[in-house]
Amino acid sequence: MAAGAGSRYGGPKQLAPVGAHGERLFEYAIFDASRRGFGRVVFVVRAEHEREFQAIAATLASHARIDFDVVVQRIDDLPGAFRSLQRVKPWGTGHALLSARAVLDAPFAIINADDFYGPDAYRLAAHAAATAAAEGATTVVAMRLGDTLSAHGPVTRAVCTMDGTRVIALEEIDGIARVGSALTSTHLGRRRQLTGDELVSMNFWVCPPSIVRALETEFESFLAGHARDPAAEFRLPDVMSDIAARGVSELRAVRSAGPWFGLTHAEDRSAAVAGLQSLAKQGVYPAPLWGEPC
Repeated sequence: MAAGAGSRYGGPKQLAPVGAHGERLFEYAIFDASRRGFGRVVFVVRAEHEREFQAIAATLASHARIDFDVVVQRIDDLPGAFRSLQRVKPWGTGHALLSARAVLDAPFAIINADDFYGPDAYRLAAHAAATAAAEGATTVVAMRLGDTLSAHGPVTRAVCTMDGTRVIALEEIDGIARVGSALTSTHLGRRRQLTGDELVSMNFWVCPPSIVRALETEFESFLAGHARDPAAEFRLPDVMSDIAARGVSELRAVRSAGPWFGLTHAEDRSAAVAGLQSLAKQGVYPAPLWGEPC
């Protein structure tokens, strides 16, 4: 998913160079995923970035030897009864997934283009994709909350309520920040204490193709109740939680050790740059990533 506006970051953070040779975070995702057997990449982008991502995809295809598609998340891509709606803000991550529905014909993983999840996350995802093909389950590749914070401002995370490996519910909590030695949030105007050990979704999902039809149904229900609310978002954690609660698809969680870093605030870039430099020194990634700058 690379269609975010990056309002807190101050621009299209998905295109921010962070590697020593100008690599973006999503390039490390492609590198890790291709090593684990993923064979196709779909960029979901804003219309104004379509040409740029087409050019990026053409360049990366020659390095990664992987197939690429670029699809646009269009605000007017709505079910028939709602196509006349006027809206400026994108509909959210659930709608981003639906924007790619025409090319999702096999088990797939969906991630944020501005997050780094670490190589282990793609190992877990590859195993979950095989499970999705065989059993029709959806898996969230989750992480420990305390390992996913920003030192430069509050973040939003979807906290998993678990029953063994099954996810019973996800709750998106806003305004999570470290205050001294404590973690707190101001979600819905209420201060809440957190331990940091909570398992959270970072929008890394592994899904069977059948999930698309379930999301289409959920989106129509969402629009029926929220179509006139300009701030309402069709978010994947909310949707997946509802689908699991209704028994449409089993929702599982696997815990990845990371490391994780992302670009929520502009100041987060320095930590991402330092993290990638450290991993390159450890031999986890070559530098340049593709043998030559992209």
